[in-house]
Amino acid sequence: MTGLHSLTKSASQKTKQRIGRGGKRGKTSGHGHKGQKQHGRHGIRPEMRDMIKKFPKLRGHGINRSRTVNSNRVSNTPVNLSQLEEAFTAGETVTPTTLVEKKVISNRAGKAPQVKILARGTLSKKLTIEHCTASETALKAIEAAGGSIKA
Repeated sequence: MTGLHSLTKSASQKTKQRIGRGGKRGKTSGHGHKGQKQHGRHGIRPEMRDMIKKFPKLRGHGINRSRTVNSNRVSNTPVNLSQLEEAFTAGETVTPTTLVEKKVISNRAGKAPQVKILARGTLSKKLTIEHCTASETALKAIEAAGGSIKA
């Protein structure tokens, strides 16, 4: 007759490792995080997005807001007296279109741009300047050379 002392296991009964109860797995023990971190499709929002949401009026504008918003502002193309000295002969008329023709400046959006004449360099020729603005020192230099400016 066999007794309880002679019973043996028929196969090894390896139990599944129990997780989430401390032990070797550490911190959350394989159970992940709670809340926002546990969902796989998105994580924590980037910090910059939170900053932008606090200031919604600033959204969509660049660093220098005045340049992006004020589209009506007209910017002049600068032309120096030294460039006029090289490109034109005495007695000629200087206009934005003649400046484009002589390749001193280039067209902007298919048109000759507004021009402002600056006083860098010297002018020794008598020139008639039309449809251009000029700085005070450039105006004095043009008049000293015998030229004139017409608006």
